[in-house]
Amino acid sequence: MRSSRARKQTLSVLPHQTPRLRDHYVLGKKLGQGQFGITYLCTHKTSNTPYACKSISKRKLLCKEDYEDVWREIQIMHHLSEHPHVVKIKDTYEDSMFVHLVMELCAGGELFDRIVAKGHYSEKEAAKLIKTIVGVVETCHSLGVMHRDLKPENFLFDNPSDDAKLKSIDFGLSIFYKPGQIFNDVVGSPYYVAPEVLLKYYGPEIDVWSAGVILYILLCGVPPFWAETESGIFRQILHGKIDFVSEPWPSISDSAKGLIKKMLEKDPRKRISAHEVLCDPWIVDDLAPDRPLDSAVLSRLKQFYAMNKLKKMALRVIAERMSEEEIGGLKELFKMIDTDSSGTITFEELKSGLQRVGSELMESEIKALMEAVSANDDSYSRLSSTLLECS
Repeated sequence: MRSSRARKQTLSVLPHQTPRLRDHYVLGKKLGQGQFGITYLCTHKTSNTPYACKSISKRKLLCKEDYEDVWREIQIMHHLSEHPHVVKIKDTYEDSMFVHLVMELCAGGELFDRIVAKGHYSEKEAAKLIKTIVGVVETCHSLGVMHRDLKPENFLFDNPSDDAKLKSIDFGLSIFYKPGQIFNDVVGSPYYVAPEVLLKYYGPEIDVWSAGVILYILLCGVPPFWAETESGIFRQILHGKIDFVSEPWPSISDSAKGLIKKMLEKDPRKRISAHEVLCDPWIVDDLAPDRPLDSAVLSRLKQFYAMNKLKKMALRVIAERMSEEEIGGLKELFKMIDTDSSGTITFEELKSGLQRVGSELMESEIKALMEAVSANDDSYSRLSSTLLECS
């Protein structure tokens, strides 16, 4: 037992020793949290320039492959760093506890946040956004990189201004590949995962599928394949049909629908490539109309985004704060959050309930979620069922 622990401590991600992060940077507030690491605001001591620092806990790297995955993420970020819509990596540091990735700071907020805040939104705007996203995919593929986790949350604007650049920020699941190489490990995020990933036989075509799902959501506010559970979502992806009948689809241009159909082609051999997406008339010939989309699209987008965020936070509480025994009683605990047994959850109930399970969410984060989901009358019931579902 002792010898294996000693061996684990000698493992390193970087092939060389580095100075201490804190000799060069001052760490500030927490900006976000992922499966392996926490991202902080950090400031360069000499230039006073702000950056983002993703600190990956080596305690969570359980085997040699985990260390190799982090090293590959760093290599891929350097490999793609010349692309204007990929976040730039500046420095890497390693100590006995953490690997630190110092990156360009993207302070302009998430993709959906910007759309909802803007209020005015059109096909033209969606075409512009998808052009940027697929442009990143095309560059990845041309450099022998498969992204494998394309989703709106992995795109941030670099600053709050109207002409801010959209940047791809997370390459944690990305991998180098050779033409014709087949992969079989199931990775990605439920709504965005391609059918061939679920069938464990895939190549880079999966990234175009995920971009197609993003485009569908950008135009109607909800994902094309939806169910109450993860397994239900996967069944829909494998067998479900795409809805182009419900609102707002009758008022969306045929060109947009045609492109989505080509991107969400279930057979990867027939699916359009990233380069072909960028050559599509809807994008190239400026066919996308500039008239505002139905306000219901923004409302649904806001709610989908908020519920997604809430679910992720609830799952993070489960994954990071609780033992297996505690997870077993989680369903009862979430029932306890509903203190007045109304079947709905108020802000105060959610706040005290999350605090009870060790959540470190700020009050403003909880409030923002509650405000976002209050767009519909049944939002608190949905909030309750989402939390219960997470157990």
